[in-house]
Amino acid sequence: MTRSTREWAAPGHGMMQAVVSISFPISNLMRLPGTRYQEPGWEAVRKLLGQVSLAAFRHCDLAQLADPARQAAMLDWYTDAVAAGLRSASRSPRGTAPGNSYGDSAGDLALALLFELQAQPAYFAAFATALGAAIPATTPAGQADDGPAWQHAAGEALLRKKVNDMFATLRDKVDADHYQAATGQPCTPNRIYTYRMLDMAYAAIAQVFAGWPGTAQQVAAILGREAEGMPIEVRRMKSIAQCQAAWVINWSATLERFTGSPGPLHTKSKRFASLRNSADKIGAMLAEIGDYEELSANRDDDGWRRDGDDAAAWLDELDRVAAAACPHGEADRILAPMDADDESGDEQPAVSTAPGYDGMPGHAAALAALNDEALPVRLAVYLKLLGPADDSYPDDWRDAGTGELPTLQRLAERGGMSVPTLRKRRNAVLERLTGLTGEHHEP
Repeated sequence: MTRSTREWAAPGHGMMQAVVSISFPISNLMRLPGTRYQEPGWEAVRKLLGQVSLAAFRHCDLAQLADPARQAAMLDWYTDAVAAGLRSASRSPRGTAPGNSYGDSAGDLALALLFELQAQPAYFAAFATALGAAIPATTPAGQADDGPAWQHAAGEALLRKKVNDMFATLRDKVDADHYQAATGQPCTPNRIYTYRMLDMAYAAIAQVFAGWPGTAQQVAAILGREAEGMPIEVRRMKSIAQCQAAWVINWSATLERFTGSPGPLHTKSKRFASLRNSADKIGAMLAEIGDYEELSANRDDDGWRRDGDDAAAWLDELDRVAAAACPHGEADRILAPMDADDESGDEQPAVSTAPGYDGMPGHAAALAALNDEALPVRLAVYLKLLGPADDSYPDDWRDAGTGELPTLQRLAERGGMSVPTLRKRRNAVLERLTGLTGEHHEP
């Protein structure tokens, strides 16, 4: 299974990065209704967009972005150029990298987000404004006349960061809109970003728990009590639904002590400051992530593949048994087929035996004796021996009304004889069969 690395600080939002790195299966990503962009698949998406955007910007004059009147034309040019670059990179390792747990590749998600940008030009306008204001400050001393600032190393780094910021904020807006459409509940981009942070916090806590006993001190700090022996919480937390809000708050508050960097709830940024004292809100959001994770987990089950394999094996076994039953290509039928050239329909089909029946002593002679009798008499024998309903009876033997063999009275009428006469002839046939096969049949 594909694995990747998740960081609790999503790139492109001005927050501290690389605080906690976690290796985990791509299918263990946060899922919320309607959302498509997940960590760490987003890492491949944003890097792909940054790579292709830088290549496109090398062939244009970014100074045109400062002119609001030209921004619409620049957006059209940008989307066309980046779309062509993404299609060219669609088969590259970065383009084919998993983008989320729903099966989308990084290339697919990058292209979809690019078209969202064209539909929401305000994000490109904000990017152009921010870039125009920031580029002069990045121009190295003495290089003001040495080409555009964004062609220098510092300018290219700034350009990549601004592209990342643009698509990161657009990503949250797109997921927020889709979440609202799927659930009917109001949702903002900042709320989606908070969901992502909490999911990454849970992943970091899970990794600390998994590191027991080497992480005993940090586990104790997260639980808020001394950990003597393996705490039961370490074994119970199997998903984000079992993660407690107090653990997230304690983890963030004590993270700097163990890693040197503050947790997301305790940085100088005010983005998550209000959550420090909102355990109920954190708990509700964790529970929502866990509920939908459980609801959508059936997509990860490949049991249907095993069912398909079992069905194929069963059919193979059926073919093997059928071939063993008819080793010489004998027809596996009870009644012999009618002659295709015989259209008279006067003669009744002869009774054929199942494979191996002819090898039993006396049964071939009994079958020949039975074939010599008229059809009503033979049917009376079958009615006595097998009963009125049997899967071996052909349709033309059955009564149209009941789907079974006709009664003795109906058979007697069909044969033009009385019921006592038919019964007498039937019993005579049964006696002959008894003498030929050695089996006793009650008359």
